[in-house]
Order: sequence, then structure tokens, then C-alpha cells
Amino acid sequence: MTETYLQQYVLIGLLGGVAIVLGALPLILAKLVAPKKPGPSKFAPYECGLESSGDPWMQFRVQYYTYALLFVLFDVEVVFIYPWALVWKAFGPVALAEMAVFLAVLGVGLGYAWRKGVLEWS
Repeated sequence: MTETYLQQYVLIGLLGGVAIVLGALPLILAKLVAPKKPGPSKFAPYECGLESSGDPWMQFRVQYYTYALLFVLFDVEVVFIYPWALVWKAFGPVALAEMAVFLAVLGVGLGYAWRKGVLEWS
């Protein structure tokens, strides 16, 4: 019994080691084999074929982060809704009521953000 657990852990360790080697091997080979031709064009900043202009440490408005957080919130909501949609008939009306409460809480949050003007571009 103990031997089978040990064998499983050895197998997991072996698979982890193979994954690390397969991930690191191309990087090491590229470092050793790749030609090294440094020059000014290699170190120049590149953006869509145009010379970059302006300060690279530009600050973004807080509103962009708010949009990102709202997107993540509703993206994670889908992670919870999809499995529920697959099995909701098996759990009956209780599961339907629980999902309605979940969506209502998210709807209240969205309504609050909308009322505060967070979703308005200015």
C-alpha cells in the first residue's frame, strides 16, 4: 500500500522533471547556439515600425484600471455560470434561486458602477 503511494509520487516527480527539462532545454540550446551580432539596431526601441516618441513611463488614468477590474469580475462570473448551466436541472429550483441571487448581487454591483459614472468615457 505504501509502495503504490511512493510509486505515484515518483511518477509525478519524474513527469515534473521531464517538464522542466523540456522547457529549459530549448532556452539553453538557443543561448549556446544562437549567433551573437549585437548592434545599434538590435537595441533600438521598436513599435509598429515607427520610432517611438514621448516618455515611456506614461501614467494611465485610473478609469482604465476600473474597466479592467469590471471585465475580470464579469469574466469570472462566467466561470461560475457555465458549470451551473450544465447541472442546474439536477439540483432543481434551489440551484435556480441561488444563481438568481448570485446574478442579482452582480447586477447591483454593475448598477452601482453605472450610477457612479465609472462606465462613462469622458
